[in-house]
Amino acid sequence: MELKTRDTQAAVTVADECFDVAFHEALVHQAVVTYAQRGRQGTSAQKNRAAVRGGGAKPWRQKGTGRARAGSIRSPIWRGGGVTHPATNRTYNAKLNKKMYRHAMRSIFSELLRQERLHVVESFDLPEPKTRLAREKLEELGLTSVLILVERMEPNVFLAVRNLPNYDACEVNAVDPVSLLRYEHVLVTRSALSLLEQRLGGAAS
Repeated sequence: MELKTRDTQAAVTVADECFDVAFHEALVHQAVVTYAQRGRQGTSAQKNRAAVRGGGAKPWRQKGTGRARAGSIRSPIWRGGGVTHPATNRTYNAKLNKKMYRHAMRSIFSELLRQERLHVVESFDLPEPKTRLAREKLEELGLTSVLILVERMEPNVFLAVRNLPNYDACEVNAVDPVSLLRYEHVLVTRSALSLLEQRLGGAAS
């Protein structure tokens, strides 16, 4: 399959096994959910009645006081007592095989290409770390809401893009399925495209 760079209209050949794959919705959904789950901390925690300090002695005798029976001041129905069904530290990590993950990424990139949302440029360099320069360059390409994929992140690009609300940039080795689906367009440099093909299982050309 051949693509044309958006800035110079030069022909770029990409592997069909990476960019011409049928869209597998269930697998893509699994990859997105797994990635989102692995980002959760799971550190929310509360104390049950056994973990709350105090309450070892019975507050008053069982009978004869006219009050309800009580065995501990740390009962869940008492103020300052433990929680009946407390949240505990847990991990949300879910496992996804490498082959499944790569196939999900190939499915996403193939669908982006079919929808004409994947664009290639020779390079994406900025002379200064200016937000205005990044916005003007992307507007010249006619793109809004863009994820920029580069082989190696340049400081000027990172500093210029980070303040733009509908733009983001990352190295191709760090791209994830959530970011690919979050933006309307994906802009990848030619060198990053070759590295991406290697990651997805194809041969660069």
